Amino acid sequence: MASPGSSYHELCCYGAGIAGNIFAFVLFISPLPTFRRIVRNGSTEQFSATPYIYSLLNCLVCMWYALPFVSYGVVLVATVNTIGAVFQLAYTAVFIAYADAKKRLKVLVLLAGVFCVFGLIVYVSMALFDHKPRRTFVGYLSVASLIFMFASPLSIINLVIRTKSVEYMPFYLSLSMSLMSVSFFAYGALLDDFFIYVPNGVGTVLGVVQLLLYAYYRKGSRDEARRPLLVTHT
Repeated sequence: MASPGSSYHELCCYGAGIAGNIFAFVLFISPLPTFRRIVRNGSTEQFSATPYIYSLLNCLVCMWYALPFVSYGVVLVATVNTIGAVFQLAYTAVFIAYADAKKRLKVLVLLAGVFCVFGLIVYVSMALFDHKPRRTFVGYLSVASLIFMFASPLSIINLVIRTKSVEYMPFYLSLSMSLMSVSFFAYGALLDDFFIYVPNGVGTVLGVVQLLLYAYYRKGSRDEARRPLLVTHT
């Protein structure tokens, strides 16, 4: 019979993991306006498919880490990354459908590269490692992939500081990223899973930095927005 303390711990784990899935879903659907515009205009314009292709690889690696072949008891990491992989693949497919021939070829090559890399990771981890070292091997790959993904907004942070404007850093996107990171940091900490709480701890810190910058520069952005586009002298 499970003790009340054990039941409470499990409830907290599931609560944190489910919250992380919900906030991640908000992130997954955030590009929908971009792709509605692509479909409406029949062109990918100046948009790039690279972020979605990299996100697909990240989701596949993290999904593989969370499956029973590698890890036990982290099913909510598997669910969120499976859903994420489906979304990223769908976005990439739309991009391929509406891109010109040159862009389409580039995206197809990158997509093939993603599946080759993922296939190689699966093969190496299954063929060369027993279960415990396999978890370590795939875990470090997932940590590196997640930290790289969380660090990608650093260029936006730099832009915000240089321009003193939050125009290119959507608040709700930054908030969802922060809440997702906090949720999975808690989930990993409660499970004592280094490979979950470390990268999401980094994501939490970077998310808080983005929110603080938003709060600091928001007033300046509003004041700038109120200025007339053309100043006339009478």
